[in-house]
Amino acid sequence: MLSRTADHLYWMNRYTERAENTARMLHVYYETSLLPQSAEKAQVGWQGLLSISELLPAYTAQHGEITAQGVMAFMVGDGENPSSIISCLRAARENARAVRGTLTTEVWETLNQTWLEVNRMLRSGQFDRDPGEFFEWVKFRSHLSRGVTVGTMLMDESFYFLRLGTFLERADNTARLVDVKFHALQSEFYGVENQRVQEYDFYHWSAILRSVSGFEVYRKVYRNVIVPERVAELLILRPDMPRSLHASMNEVVSNLSMVASDPASESLRLAGRLRADLQFGRIGEILATGLHAFLTQHLDRVNALGEHISREFLVPVTN
Repeated sequence: MLSRTADHLYWMNRYTERAENTARMLHVYYETSLLPQSAEKAQVGWQGLLSISELLPAYTAQHGEITAQGVMAFMVGDGENPSSIISCLRAARENARAVRGTLTTEVWETLNQTWLEVNRMLRSGQFDRDPGEFFEWVKFRSHLSRGVTVGTMLMDESFYFLRLGTFLERADNTARLVDVKFHALQSEFYGVENQRVQEYDFYHWSAILRSVSGFEVYRKVYRNVIVPERVAELLILRPDMPRSLHASMNEVVSNLSMVASDPASESLRLAGRLRADLQFGRIGEILATGLHAFLTQHLDRVNALGEHISREFLVPVTN
């Protein structure tokens, strides 16, 4: 396969997944902002969301004061923000259009219809009237895109690059979602003496679980009250939780091995090491050394893996 074609397919699904995960992060904060809390605490939360998304400088330069309405507008409908939902869906559609002949009609029509519909919804003010419903719509369209891809695409290299883009992006975004929520709540579970520091409200933890469609999964797996350690374990280490870091890296390694002709591929080696750390890791060890530090390192390694994949298979990004 031509590297340019592979590049378009890979980024088409990365941008679709990024739009969904941005909607998930915003939905978490939109729901928790409705809970009783001080204005200062709410502002710190929105600031944390911008920071972990690496958008704080861009936002402050454009809007100044951090407000819930400003952050949501910036991350949803701002076409100048390359990480906004509208920008991600536009980029996904443009990448799909570039390889229209490689995609099935169903896949193309799904992405094209999503782009047309999101513009209509934003112009009509539907997002302003009910942000929660809009975020659910974005997630549904992403689910639909993945389902149509699996149900209609030939399982060849094109399919594997699509899936690779999806799960590498998810490995990045789930880590950001977990980190932004735990960091915003100043969740340091264990100190130097390995002592429990703080408990948090049930509604905050149920919100983050719902944001990754994990609330019912948590109840089924643990059959107990929601506690931070188990939330972290579910979203980081459980291979049977679809949006966990471990499950995402399993898919990355699986799809990468299908397109890597060289068994000594550096990308495959990096992906395998990252998966092994999640496969054999223990949540107690992660929390003892610091959850934020672990997730930051994970994000750095995922970014490094993405750069190696670009150099080895795709069109390299030039600075």
